[in-house]
Amino acid sequence: MIVGGTGIGIAFFMFMANRSGNSQSIAVTARHVVLADWVFTTPAIIVQLITGFLLMHKLGYALTAPWFLIVISLFIFIGACWVPVVFIQYRLRDIAQHAQDNTCNPEYRKLMRLWTQLGVLAFTGIIIMFWLMIYKPLTFM
Repeated sequence: MIVGGTGIGIAFFMFMANRSGNSQSIAVTARHVVLADWVFTTPAIIVQLITGFLLMHKLGYALTAPWFLIVISLFIFIGACWVPVVFIQYRLRDIAQHAQDNTCNPEYRKLMRLWTQLGVLAFTGIIIMFWLMIYKPLTFM
């Protein structure tokens, strides 16, 4: 759940900095958000994938179980949302660093909306994936 916890923390701080309207606050927060993604989220994703397969093997679950195929699909979907989010965060940081008089341009607002939409999709995927990993519906051993 490190991925979910880090994701919600990152989203909270980025959202609050954005609401402040202070471009310097946004720039500093975005810089820390990018760092947190590389330090916490990336290793957690790798560890979760490896330990997930090891657990499947140890517990004797079939890799073809419908719930597991959905989990893997969600994992890929979440990653497809997360990768662009990281690059968007770099761009948001750069725009905020160069903003004059605490005003961010229309590109910033468009990217922030996209960042939010991708984050909501990814977080929804994480919740569904977490539920599937706990309850394992339609399990075939």
